[in-house]
Parts: sequence; structure tokens; C-alpha cells
Amino acid sequence: MSATMVKICGITDAASALAAAEAGADMIGFHFCPSKRRITPEAARRILSELPRRPTVVGVFIDPSEREVEEVCAQVGLDRVQLHGAEAPGFRAPVDVIKVLKVRDGVLPDASAWPDPVLLDSWSADGRGGTGRTWDWDLAAGFTARRRVIVAGGLDPDNVAEVVRRLRPFGVDVSSGVESAPGTKDPTRVRAFVQAVNQVVRS
Repeated sequence: MSATMVKICGITDAASALAAAEAGADMIGFHFCPSKRRITPEAARRILSELPRRPTVVGVFIDPSEREVEEVCAQVGLDRVQLHGAEAPGFRAPVDVIKVLKVRDGVLPDASAWPDPVLLDSWSADGRGGTGRTWDWDLAAGFTARRRVIVAGGLDPDNVAEVVRRLRPFGVDVSSGVESAPGTKDPTRVRAFVQAVNQVVRS
């Protein structure tokens, strides 16, 4: 099978970013939106300057203006933008967009208006941001066969291998599942997460 990309999201410090990069993560994510893990573009730029290997850098936003996204992309040097709010299809950004779509009440969202890749996460009452809660991944089996899909929501080193085996997704996204505290990644859990994905990919 083709490789499944690994994204470590909610990076807030250089040690966490370094742990993700050294473990072999393909993408790291910074929250530029209301979040316990929110950081400034200046802080993100400083963190990136300390990395010997730079993964793909994703900026996470909730209902931003196109101007805000453009400014942060320029400040940080983002490679992709992840939209977690109620943004409309056609949102313009200077880099590729990853739209987050929420699985609710056992129903997959309509992704037809958004380009690949899209990210599937569990629905929350306010509809904003990630939840850290799992959902019925089997719902996406056909979808991940047709589209490039990043799977998120309650993933951790113990369950991610099963998700990759069942869905063969384009990518998997984790934040709280590899943390010792909000925003602080545990290097051991980060390595275990990446290794679990890679072992399935190589099998």
C-alpha cells in the first residue's frame, strides 16, 4: 500500500516539534485559532527555526478571513491551511487547503465541494475545532478508497494501527493522543504513534 501520512497537531513548543520531526512525522500543525494550543505566528516561526528537518507545516484556523490566512502564511511559511470552522467552498488561500468535515450521528459529511485531501473528525456541539473523540471509522471505508482522506478524532498509539489497517487512509492526525499535557507532546508516545502507522504500511 502507499504510505499513510502522519500529522502531529497542536504543536506549541520546540521540544514537541523536534519530537515529531525526529520520529518521522510528515506534517506538524500549529493552531492559529481559539484553542488551548493556540500560538502566535511569531512563536511558530521561532519553533521552525530550531528544527534540523522541517516537516510539512500546517496552520489550523477556525472561520478566518482570507486576509488573515494570507498574512499568517507569509509570516510562518505555511505549506498547507486546515480549515476547522464553517468556511464555504472556494475559500482562497495561498497554499493548499485541508477542509475538516465532521461525522455526526453515523453520517459522513458531503465532501463533494472540497478538493482533496479532506479531514474527517468527530462532530461536537459547537462545531468548532477538534474533539479528541473517536467515531465509527467503518463509515469511511468506501470514502477513503475514493478520496484522499486524513482521519482524526481520538487517535492514539494504541488504536491508530487498526484504523490504518481498516481504512488505508491518505493520512492520520493526532494531538491529545500523544500528549503529556495540552500542547506538550510526549516523545515516547509520538514515536510509538509514528511507528504503529509505519508498521502497518510496511506489512
